[in-house]
Amino acid sequence: MKPTKVVIVGGGSSGWITAAYLNGALNKNGLHRKIDITLIESPDIPNISVGEATVISIKHTLAVIGIDELEFMQATDATFKQAIKYVNWVENDNSHYYHPFNRFTQKPIDRAIQFWLASDKSIPFVDTCSAQAQICELGLSPQTVTPWNLGTKFNAAYHMDAQKFAKYLASYSIAKGVKYISANVTDVELKDNEHISCVKTDHGQTIDGDLFIDCTGFRAKLIGETLNVGYEDFSQWLFCDQAVTMHVPYESHFPGEIRPYTTATALSNGWIWDIPMQHQRSIGYVHSSQYISEEQADLEMRAYQGAGCEDLPSRTVKFKVGRRHKHWHGNCIAIGLSGGFIEPLESTGLHLSELSAVLLAEHFPYNPNDMENMAFRFNRILSNRYYEVLDFINMHYCLTKRNDTLFWQTVQKSEHITDRLKAKFDFWKIKPPSPSDFEDQSFLGFNHQSVHENLANIDHRAPVDTGGIWNHNNYLFILYSMGFEKMAEELYGDNLPPTKISPRIQHRLNTITNRLPTHQDWLIQKLGLRPYKMNKRPAGWT
Repeated sequence: MKPTKVVIVGGGSSGWITAAYLNGALNKNGLHRKIDITLIESPDIPNISVGEATVISIKHTLAVIGIDELEFMQATDATFKQAIKYVNWVENDNSHYYHPFNRFTQKPIDRAIQFWLASDKSIPFVDTCSAQAQICELGLSPQTVTPWNLGTKFNAAYHMDAQKFAKYLASYSIAKGVKYISANVTDVELKDNEHISCVKTDHGQTIDGDLFIDCTGFRAKLIGETLNVGYEDFSQWLFCDQAVTMHVPYESHFPGEIRPYTTATALSNGWIWDIPMQHQRSIGYVHSSQYISEEQADLEMRAYQGAGCEDLPSRTVKFKVGRRHKHWHGNCIAIGLSGGFIEPLESTGLHLSELSAVLLAEHFPYNPNDMENMAFRFNRILSNRYYEVLDFINMHYCLTKRNDTLFWQTVQKSEHITDRLKAKFDFWKIKPPSPSDFEDQSFLGFNHQSVHENLANIDHRAPVDTGGIWNHNNYLFILYSMGFEKMAEELYGDNLPPTKISPRIQHRLNTITNRLPTHQDWLIQKLGLRPYKMNKRPAGWT
């Protein structure tokens, strides 16, 4: 059987993730070639390269590709990410909460949230059922230097240099049989209104294919410019539309530790990511151009970093939040920014590219007659994931109690909360989130009038599907760290008993914290990272 020809237009993280994953999943990394993969990358268009934090799905992606963890971390300046630490999101008072990757689930029925809600809530919910927030606060690694013998391992993703990641995947994939062309695509020829026959380059090449994958970023040269697939705008619910970013080298700005988590700190008109890698930190102020100028945002980002960063270069990345109406149209699939973008608050950018590659491998159209059916299912699942991510990110904004700027006052208004999320909130005032709520994320209640009112206004272009990136645990961490229990406090009464930590969590903290190395020490011993000298802690450092 003749191999199916796959042509990927565009490189960067999304293009090379797609090439590497398909080659690993379908070709066994060149050992059994079922598809022929060609990637065309422009030598003149720089990569946006802001996907520097990942979620735990990256573990699956690297495993399928066949990449060793230590080799990957050395090649990409990677560090561990165990959680996101949210600072100043509830109030502008330097308070914080964690969204970790791990939690202990009681068996056979998990009643942790019910016990917490029926207590005085003197201990944050996350600390009653997860040790990971405390591990992060202590700056500890999720792994030991010697073989692990401490019970259940901690889940962790990575921080990494996105440009180095793309280059590493490119080198790895080419060595495993992916064909590479460095050229600009100048023309796209169609068989009909919905199918691409070939692309042409400025080197005079004509590359035909059976399946074309658009990884050309926001330009969306194939799916948008050529096939005219429309774009659904999410800016009614997510205001931020650009980020001013900067790299802060440890040579001159080492704060004394390499944190094993991402920090997301709310500022006047958005929030700033703080991502620690092996040799530098990446910081970026995600903000709304409607409420703050680019120049003011740059000044506020530098004030966050503190004195001494005046000469560090910065750049601005503009984006539009939303998604394609269809991610797979005809024989063209949009992966990465060409298919959509939701601001990076929960590090979902690379995840959505990974998910697209995984779904394509599962729904690969070896028979051209199967293309339409495969596309229908692919679009159904992926569009649902975009709506799911939209709701989850929207939740962080609408639950804030901040009112210090017009930006924070406005994001809380009802017209800027999705109807799906309103329906969830109404139902979760009756009962906390539980696993069955995520079997059908559009319908959460049957006898509650306000739920029905909200459901009546839902845009049913969002398909109903099961599974997803988050489950009830993730919602519990955010909801009950941002004060959602006060929206249903009449259910629990007064004179509540003290909050208790799960005995399993307390035992784990007692036995493991003095046996884990610091994150920095693990990097030094396992990856050969050079020790950095402590610099004076910048003013305003959190």
